[in-house]
Amino acid sequence: MKLEDLKIVVSGGAQGMGRHFAVRLAEAGAQVAVGDVNEVGLAETLEAGKAVQGKGKIHVRRLDVADEADVASFVAWAHGAMGGLNGLVNNAGILRDGLLVKKDRETGAVKTLTKAQWDAVIGVNLTGATLLARDVVAKMVETNTRPGVVVNISSIARHGNRGQSNYTAAKAALASNTVTWSREFASFGIRVGAVAPGMIETPMTQGMNQKARDALVANIPVGRIGLPEDIWVAVKFVLECDYFNGRTIDVDGGLSM
Repeated sequence: MKLEDLKIVVSGGAQGMGRHFAVRLAEAGAQVAVGDVNEVGLAETLEAGKAVQGKGKIHVRRLDVADEADVASFVAWAHGAMGGLNGLVNNAGILRDGLLVKKDRETGAVKTLTKAQWDAVIGVNLTGATLLARDVVAKMVETNTRPGVVVNISSIARHGNRGQSNYTAAKAALASNTVTWSREFASFGIRVGAVAPGMIETPMTQGMNQKARDALVANIPVGRIGLPEDIWVAVKFVLECDYFNGRTIDVDGGLSM
């Protein structure tokens, strides 16, 4: 698809990669509906969109992807605001890291990953992404819109990463459902692809423990942390390449977690 023909939803667009995707899409001429729970960040994304020299436009509204009713309402709003809907970048995600079982070296106390930590990450990163894909695609089918495209943002953590049982489970499932959905939506003329970032410079990674962050960066063969633009290049490819479908692209500088 041509970027200028897109009327596309970007979730988690109040900061980081989501904001970068939204601005680059608007710059290319797309209509972009951006959702996030961070309303201050949404306002900043809207202003960033106004500053670009392009024919596109950014529309913003609060969105909690883990809330089924809110997702349905957002998709209806996005369709109306943009005068149609033919794409989705499924980007919203959170971290609630922790070892599944941990023993304190000093006290010997055993600590475990809480159900609240598990539920929060699965709720946003998997259930939320699934609800949004479902409702966006349903709207496309209902309005006989084709072609269409969905880009899921997975992670290289899907291969397994210490201290991220919840995040790994969600991102692995999202990569697997990229295949499932590509097969289910093919008859509707809708493609589904995924991009799996490695270590990327975002507010999420900036909040990491510095020692852990430095250790990860030291293991990246290209010698640096990734930038949102690096991931945008891959997202752009998935959006534009009409023969790409049902696959996940790792963009990680060669990092093995």
